[in-house]
Amino acid sequence: MKNRILTLLVLLCTTFGTYASKNKNLVDYVNPLIGSDSDFSLSNGNTYPAIALPWGMNFWTPQTGPMGDGWTYAYHTKKIRGFKQTHQPSPWINDYAAFSIFPETGDLKILGKDRAAWFSHKAEVSKPNYYRVYLADYDVTTEITPTERAAQFRFTFPKTDQAHILVDGFFKGSHVKIYPKERKVVGYCRNNSGGVPENFHNYFVIYFDKAFKSVGTWDSKKAKEPKANYAPNSKEAEGYHVGAVLTFETKAGEKIHARVASSFISLEQAERNLKQEVGNDSFDKTHAKATAAWNKELSKIQVEGGTKDQYRTFYTALYRTMLFPRKFYEINGKKEIVHYSPYNGKVEKGYMFTDNGFWDTFRAVFPFFTLMYPELDSHIMAGLVNTYKESGWLPEWASPGHRDCMIGSNSASLIADAYLKGIRGYDIETLYEAIIKNTKSKGPLNSVGRYGAEDYNKYGYVPYDSGVNENAARTLEYAYDDWCIYELSKALKKPQDQIDLFAKRADNYKNLFDASTGFMSGKNRDGSWSGARPDKWGDAFTEGSAWHYTWSVFHDPEGLATLYGGRDKMADKLDQVFTSAPTFDESYYGFQIHEITEMLIADMGQYAHGNQPIQHAIYLYNWLGQPWKAQYWTRNVMDKLYTPNADGLCGDEDNGQTSAWYVFSAMGFYPVAPGTGEYAMGSPLFKKITMTLENGNKFVIEAGNNSHKNVYIKNATLNGKQYTKTYLTHKQITKGGTLKLQMSEKANKKRGTKTSDFPYSYSNEK
Repeated sequence: MKNRILTLLVLLCTTFGTYASKNKNLVDYVNPLIGSDSDFSLSNGNTYPAIALPWGMNFWTPQTGPMGDGWTYAYHTKKIRGFKQTHQPSPWINDYAAFSIFPETGDLKILGKDRAAWFSHKAEVSKPNYYRVYLADYDVTTEITPTERAAQFRFTFPKTDQAHILVDGFFKGSHVKIYPKERKVVGYCRNNSGGVPENFHNYFVIYFDKAFKSVGTWDSKKAKEPKANYAPNSKEAEGYHVGAVLTFETKAGEKIHARVASSFISLEQAERNLKQEVGNDSFDKTHAKATAAWNKELSKIQVEGGTKDQYRTFYTALYRTMLFPRKFYEINGKKEIVHYSPYNGKVEKGYMFTDNGFWDTFRAVFPFFTLMYPELDSHIMAGLVNTYKESGWLPEWASPGHRDCMIGSNSASLIADAYLKGIRGYDIETLYEAIIKNTKSKGPLNSVGRYGAEDYNKYGYVPYDSGVNENAARTLEYAYDDWCIYELSKALKKPQDQIDLFAKRADNYKNLFDASTGFMSGKNRDGSWSGARPDKWGDAFTEGSAWHYTWSVFHDPEGLATLYGGRDKMADKLDQVFTSAPTFDESYYGFQIHEITEMLIADMGQYAHGNQPIQHAIYLYNWLGQPWKAQYWTRNVMDKLYTPNADGLCGDEDNGQTSAWYVFSAMGFYPVAPGTGEYAMGSPLFKKITMTLENGNKFVIEAGNNSHKNVYIKNATLNGKQYTKTYLTHKQITKGGTLKLQMSEKANKKRGTKTSDFPYSYSNEK
């Protein structure tokens, strides 16, 4: 009997383990609510449920917070006040070009705080391709399905002669106009949080499939306690905050459909976007197209041999990597790719992408694109060319134009990594010109160009006493970016003196290593150290401390180990990240920022996975002759800090970076140093991963005997040959093949310990 039960369990596990690869509807695994249980004090992702197509120009989301609240949807709230078209990349950056649509019944309630309706997650379905929720106060069900620049709504009303649909143009300037005969509403919204020209507008058009019983408009002026001034029978309103009210008479269970699209160019283009993407399609047909679009992308990475929760976490993370940067371009009447420039305010030809902070996404998101989406990456590079031509600078943090946020000139990493991996189809010479310009000074904002460039170029570091904030973090990132420029300049056959200049600057990280403490530190012009505690957040560093930034020598771990006096000593210091008490000094900020809190509650010592600077550090064990520790810690982080629940992330998602870490790590490798063309190995989460690459090749990773306990690589073969290296190359993967791993509960402390098995380090190139 026991044997029969055991056989049945094995059969069930085997069947379930292969289910993910056989399930063609992978979008069903995606839970956009993961990460939405967040607020200012604690981020479990700082996400919202984005109803969108991959890299779509417009997203839609249920809105629980008021206009201007960066936490537009918070899982723990109880009421919905609108269904918002959103372009928000982060609550800290906030939104732009937002307007909302909202159904209600009975007495008219206009402002968000008044109309907000109770809802329950039990009566909510949230998927990238489809959203549904029941609004209890009004007995109305709302459904949404998206296209790239448009969407369809379906509202199911009860029997009433007071069924209303509100179009809310939002504050900071809006306009609505109703055309009753055409059953149409048009308008624009101008709300933004910065980074736009003076003529910025988002034009929208909405068509309904039922005649209006009556119409009206309203306006609300800027005030501490705003009030809605309703004008029945009015067909047009323009002002600080205006909207439209459309009233219907409905039967029980009657459905009203709305087709909506928008454009940053014109109302005419908004109409064109609607015709191109929705046309006469039914709601269900648009839904089917959205489903197919997501399944096409998600199926490019098939995973097998995991639990259902792991599939949900993985495919949701994969979904998050395919949202930003968003397409900020449209197709005009001549079938040309055009865009409204958020830099010069003109309509220009060519690609444009936005809503991205490269400080976050250079680490894993863009390397993911180079691997799985080289054509998209080529388009993004072409968009960078246009940004430079239209603004004079590369976009280090754009939303939709330049924003003063974060540090570094990490566009150099994106560009070099793409070009060195063979991605073409854009003007690399213009991008190289832009990169070199970045190295000479800061731009119109501190986040553009290089803040502190003059001192960095003079001293080999940005001095602590220079007046430039977060100087040590800037130095470390500039040094890595200089290495990227060095490699790119060689590939482009630039003059030798230019190559030599950046070769020298790539070593600048050494100038900040304090051998007496074993940490990177702020350094004054006279060579003296700042004296700050290594656990002081901010100050010389960015949203972290020396515990986190010391490892930011992506291109030269071997050189960093030399500073420590050897690999073993560096490994001991890296061990201390996980074993030291999570102490901190928050005096630079004046309060305990949420990133500190997220480190504290993780119970992983000084390791702060919820923020980006240290996310690669686990993989550095591959350079130190202790690859089994990378295998252990990557699995530990995946198991502990990622779940398929509303609190399932461990800090800011940041345009897909925290999810991209998981996607790579679950496949068993990670791009520690974009530009090298190498991926350091960890421990794959699944028994089998099949990557279908854009060139048609497949790369398969089979992890035999893989389990929750068997996290260590005992043995490896690549295409049938013994493989001892602790990294994979971009060429190996894109060529296609099979990596077979034998997993074990016991660490193999011999495999991958020879220096010939270590990944690239700049020091070994000299």
